[in-house]
Amino acid sequence: MTSDAIGRDPRTEDDGGRLDWRLLPWTSPDDKPCFLSPVEGQGRLSRYADAVEAAQMDIGADVLADAEKLLANPEARCDHLRIALQQTAKSLSDVLRVAESRGGRLPAPDLDEACQP
Repeated sequence: MTSDAIGRDPRTEDDGGRLDWRLLPWTSPDDKPCFLSPVEGQGRLSRYADAVEAAQMDIGADVLADAEKLLANPEARCDHLRIALQQTAKSLSDVLRVAESRGGRLPAPDLDEACQP
């Protein structure tokens, strides 16, 4: 990752037709988005980001299952519900970041082909 990719979205800038910067599943210490240059390809940092994304998805599934169990309990305490909601919101944020990152790496659809019967 290059330092100029921290805190701004290089995917929105025209860099000679290469708009395939990868949004990483973490932020900088000052909470700005981090991006991986397409030059990095499938290097060590890219594989690490894949592993972090997979872990975030697994954690999100676990948090959702726990929240569903808690919501099904009519005697659940407010403080437990608040904690579950906080964990669910964090997991949702992580999963949405993964979706944005993966969606940003998909090729643009061929609209002419998609509209053909």
